[in-house]
Amino acid sequence: MATLSVGEPVPDVSFRGADGAVKLKDLIGERVLVLYFYPKDETPGCTAQACSFRDRYQDFTDAGADVVGVSTDSGSSHDAFKSHHKLPFRLLTDEGGAAAKAMGVKKTLGIIPGRSTFVIDPAGVVRLRWDGQLGAVRHVDEALAIVRSMAKAPARS
Repeated sequence: MATLSVGEPVPDVSFRGADGAVKLKDLIGERVLVLYFYPKDETPGCTAQACSFRDRYQDFTDAGADVVGVSTDSGSSHDAFKSHHKLPFRLLTDEGGAAAKAMGVKKTLGIIPGRSTFVIDPAGVVRLRWDGQLGAVRHVDEALAIVRSMAKAPARS
């Protein structure tokens, strides 16, 4: 499994959403995408992470970014998790972990789904990659800082 690094384009992967298949490339376009992979709905670290993104969600949208969470949990599990914690962003299912594998999201101890966050620019290039099971909320401010810096950067021609 190759690791997707900063400066590389994202692979062509798909997820499952409420209305069927969702291609990563269809989530990329006019806005920056903050895509975070997490192990499991309703676990303490994952809940803290999701709520941290929820609490900063308006800051992300004001800075020009969309936030999307991804795990292998089912759509019904995601629906309950979103409702329980009032999450304003999409949660998608990575059936079998294929997208995580393609993006180099490593499992902990070889069995626990990984926790990684990617900030992806409108051209589909990774601008930040963060990995780690611990410190599930520390990287949210770092991701926001990158998004804000991208909004201030002059457009490249």
